[in-house]
Amino acid sequence: MPLKLYRRKGSETYNYRGTIGPAGRRKFFSGSCKTSNKDIAARQIAEIEARYWGGHFDGPGSILTFAQAAAMYRAAGKGDKFLPPVEAYFSATLVKDITPGAIQQMAVALYSHWSMASRNRGAIIPAQAVINHAAESGLCQHIRVKRFKPDTKEKPFVTLEWLKEFGKHASPQLHAYGLFMFLTGARPTEALEADIDLPSRTALLHESKIGHERRAHLPPMLVAVLANLPEIKDRPLFFYRKLADLEAAWNRAVERAGIQFMTRHCCRHGFITGLLRQKFDVKTVAWLADMTVETLVKTYAHAVKDRTLTDALANAEERPVMDIAEALLKTGAANS
Repeated sequence: MPLKLYRRKGSETYNYRGTIGPAGRRKFFSGSCKTSNKDIAARQIAEIEARYWGGHFDGPGSILTFAQAAAMYRAAGKGDKFLPPVEAYFSATLVKDITPGAIQQMAVALYSHWSMASRNRGAIIPAQAVINHAAESGLCQHIRVKRFKPDTKEKPFVTLEWLKEFGKHASPQLHAYGLFMFLTGARPTEALEADIDLPSRTALLHESKIGHERRAHLPPMLVAVLANLPEIKDRPLFFYRKLADLEAAWNRAVERAGIQFMTRHCCRHGFITGLLRQKFDVKTVAWLADMTVETLVKTYAHAVKDRTLTDALANAEERPVMDIAEALLKTGAANS
């Protein structure tokens, strides 16, 4: 029988139930219309029937919504860190109607204040991943979305001197949080959820874009700072009820210190840049920072902008001559 509207005893909202489909392949439907308006409820069941017949004659891809594709994506065990806002934006939009341009517009609408790289990571990549996952099941076509060109402006990076000034105007916990990110290379969210083991001088970092845990070493300076923090039971050491509160506290401390503005993520930049300037090779630093060499060089490595460094080329030519002259002088002095 076709879908019929009815109301349960004592309820004002309409429900529906019934079967749709050709003989031998009928499908049973039931549910709540969540409205007391009969005309709206009738329209809802008409749309349910239209979607069914559209899928029956034109294939399931003709009625697949982004929300349904997102549910399939999660059910497959895929990560959804950035997915909720994207899903809310497209929601009931049919996947077949979502174009690369529509995904780019969504990224701008959701994250107008974000950098180009962050829009790619937070909007374009998850939207494309959901659609392409559905495509692998034959429910739609694969989609390719052009990424926004990343900003070329060089990002600032924290130094130990910066953190010392910051610490004079921040709470002990906030200062320790910044120092922890700078000396371990932890991402801001990784630091908040870290399991710290002071006796072994290690910290287990859980959240990672690469998708695995890693263990970071705690230098003696950091161990001393952490050991002197007030003990907090049954919650992470770096704890804030709301991320906005943490951001506000961080920004106020920077402002009071009168130093160059740095975000929390700049501590990770400082970790990587500091190691590179200590002459550690790129592959080792990338391993310590839990990233690929390509990402490290493209995004995190900061050049030493000193044009006089080219003097080293001339010095390399002069050095052997200088070494010989010095040796002869020493020999002469020994013989006299």
